[in-house]
Amino acid sequence: MSDRTRTRLLNALKLAGPQTAAELANAQSVTPVAVRQHLDGMLAEGLVLFEDVKGTVGRPKRQWSLTEAGHRQFPDNHSGLILSLLSGLKDLYGESGIEQLISHREKSARQLYGEVLKGKTTLRDRLEALAELRSREGYMASVEEENGSFLLIENHCSICAAASACQGFCRSEMRLFQDVLGDGVALSREEHLLSGGRRCVYRIREAA
Repeated sequence: MSDRTRTRLLNALKLAGPQTAAELANAQSVTPVAVRQHLDGMLAEGLVLFEDVKGTVGRPKRQWSLTEAGHRQFPDNHSGLILSLLSGLKDLYGESGIEQLISHREKSARQLYGEVLKGKTTLRDRLEALAELRSREGYMASVEEENGSFLLIENHCSICAAASACQGFCRSEMRLFQDVLGDGVALSREEHLLSGGRRCVYRIREAA
């Protein structure tokens, strides 16, 4: 199979999480045999792993998912440089220097996001605009509706290295979302990539 198909398989596992070869084949319109061959190749490279999951009947289903190396196939905004800069900033100015940097980034993003969401009257419209903006920034974001509320789903963290080094970045993004979506919105985080989740998921609803 082509490198393009390989990329599509990696994207599918990143976006939708663990899947069987048959599910991947169906989504990509190729044969399960061809997909398994490609998965075997990526397994040898350490990009994917599998788990045989038992169902109520029949044989266990082999679920494929990305390894940490597989996740690193997606952009992370030059993590080595970012970590070096954060370390240098902390050495020079201490924790307060890091907090000032996060605050400055948050302020700049609030202005940009506010301009993008301006004129969006419904919560869905605001979330769709936010997800589109976040996707352009590398977060692979989407919006889903569930039980009267919305889920803002981010399948990739483009600042993962910085956020791993300083959880203040994650807290800042929560504040940013709350600010740009408005006081009439209740926001909570249900999945967190840095806490062991495979993605970040935010639940948003109109406040009572």
